[in-house]
Amino acid sequence: MDLYEHQARELFEAHGIVVPRAEVTDSAKEAREIARRLGGRAVVKAQVKTGGRGKAGGVKLAADPAAVEQTARRILGMDIRGHRVGKVMVAEPVDIEREFYVSYVLDRAAGGFLAIASAEGGMEIEEVAAQRPEAVARIPVDPKEGVTSAVAARIAAAAGLPERTADVLMRLWQVLVREDALLVEVNPLVLTRQGRILALDGKVTLDDNARFRQARWAADTVEHDDRLEAAAAARGLNYVKLDGQVGVIGNGAGLVMSTLDVVAGCGARPANFLDIGGGASARVMADGLSVILSDPDVKSVLVNVFGGITACDAVADGIVQAVETVKPTRPLVVRLDGNNAARGRAILDEHAHPLVHQATTMDGAAQRAADLANAS
Repeated sequence: MDLYEHQARELFEAHGIVVPRAEVTDSAKEAREIARRLGGRAVVKAQVKTGGRGKAGGVKLAADPAAVEQTARRILGMDIRGHRVGKVMVAEPVDIEREFYVSYVLDRAAGGFLAIASAEGGMEIEEVAAQRPEAVARIPVDPKEGVTSAVAARIAAAAGLPERTADVLMRLWQVLVREDALLVEVNPLVLTRQGRILALDGKVTLDDNARFRQARWAADTVEHDDRLEAAAAARGLNYVKLDGQVGVIGNGAGLVMSTLDVVAGCGARPANFLDIGGGASARVMADGLSVILSDPDVKSVLVNVFGGITACDAVADGIVQAVETVKPTRPLVVRLDGNNAARGRAILDEHAHPLVHQATTMDGAAQRAADLANAS
């Protein structure tokens, strides 16, 4: 689960990492009042779960409360990489001397964590990493040892950071561990002209599997800036909006990820990730189709199910009932394999819906879905 910047800041503050004063609002008029409370001059920052806000015009410095209101009015409602801005954060400005980049990320391949840090943080960090990789230090972190003062000093030295950043590195590690995060990032971490170390921005990804022990991040506190993701979350669906034309439904994250790759290999772009898990009941299918078909970019839908605990004939029954409920206007390609697959295919044949197509292989189903999407 990705957090908004203002939510990441809350975690940082809870662990003693200093951030500039700021407040969040969905009202341009209220943004003006917040700026007045902060002293007049302020930075207006779009709150969306994507990068590139600054380059897209979603982060602006305003000279006074009136300018803050005008700036907030322009930013609210903006589309930044497919994310609509519903809230802005109004923050006090900072006199920056130097900018740094620091993060911890789960390294699945190594079975540990990786500290990534650079003395050249800010909006151009991606270019720095691509053009001069030697300027970005990557230091493995042993989960058993964690980030002690010695480890923090080693990370700071490897990245060319000031010694005083070691305290932030230790506290950022505590955010990762205590909040069950998969990623914590500060870009930029700054040294001000007054000699303070501040986290100006933050990105945190929490582990959904640990939500049961993180009560403060319960489902009803999760915010979505994409209406489809919000609708899916309300239905308990594991859905992520993507920029494509082929809607994808599958059972199991691995199968869905493979399906996305195969669709892309067939000359079309997947429109979403949607994992319905082990159960493919009529209600789950109807909810999934309803969300996917609410996306105007979707031109076809690929349902790729491998029957295991849930047999394919039960899945087929669910698809039939879901189609009758949702009444799709775009074609569906269905591939069933595994437990009771033959019976499931027969059920779909008997129903003979004109918009439901069948395929026996994943490659064939993906190609058919791609062709239908590209032809529309």
